[in-house]
Amino acid sequence: MAGLELLYNCVSNSITSPQDVVVCFVHWEIVKNGFKCLGTGDEPQDGEKKSELLPTTWNANKELYTLRYRSNDDTYNLLLKAITVDSTLIFNLMDPATDKVTDLTVTVSDYVDEANLQIFESVFKNTEDLAKKLKSSLLPARKREASEKTEEQAKAPAPDMHRRPDRDPLSIPARAPPTAHPPNWTDPLEPFAAGGADLDPFGRRPGGMIVDPLRSGLPCSGFDPTAGIPGVLPPGAVPPGARFDPFGPVVRNRPGPDPDHLPPPGYDDMFM
Repeated sequence: MAGLELLYNCVSNSITSPQDVVVCFVHWEIVKNGFKCLGTGDEPQDGEKKSELLPTTWNANKELYTLRYRSNDDTYNLLLKAITVDSTLIFNLMDPATDKVTDLTVTVSDYVDEANLQIFESVFKNTEDLAKKLKSSLLPARKREASEKTEEQAKAPAPDMHRRPDRDPLSIPARAPPTAHPPNWTDPLEPFAAGGADLDPFGRRPGGMIVDPLRSGLPCSGFDPTAGIPGVLPPGAVPPGARFDPFGPVVRNRPGPDPDHLPPPGYDDMFM
């Protein structure tokens, strides 16, 4: 309740009834919500200035309290009226621009100790409960909505300024070189299942009529047909993912001696 004690001590000499105490508390809650008091009565007076303090004649009429407020940014005004009915105060808060009215009925004895009207430390009771009722039922709705909207914006995650291209239906995906993404070939369950796929009408078995050395399950040198074969096939001649059966040795000009180049023993034997 920062500031309430200072306000109450400023007007304690003029407080003569428990209704004055409740009105003082409601006034401070309105000030805390971004408003300042202009004066008393329904109509504006000359020379009015916004202030957090209560006007000098704020409690002249114990049956009807009338106070006018203006927001700190001067965007809209409020008119507060408190009517004394037996042991209760009926508050009405109106926005003159929209004629929207909120109201709250307060039992004075629930929140004020009548025996200690001049002592700030003892005069109030259940202030947290009263403040909660004021916030939920009486205080300016536009102020609460603006505050809640600000809190939601603060909690909301920041927008992603760099949208993922794969999530944008209007974006054109970039084309990568054929060798950048090798085909997604799965290893066969049976390395020697050549011809099995031709016998399966549902196409669930691996293997075809020709053994593919690149997908046979046997160790290979990592040859990529999409990169081409020097002197035989240019790069890109084999589409990515296409089945390719190499013809002849993949690597030409092998270094070192080649067993295929040596004559077999007894090659000159006519009966061999």
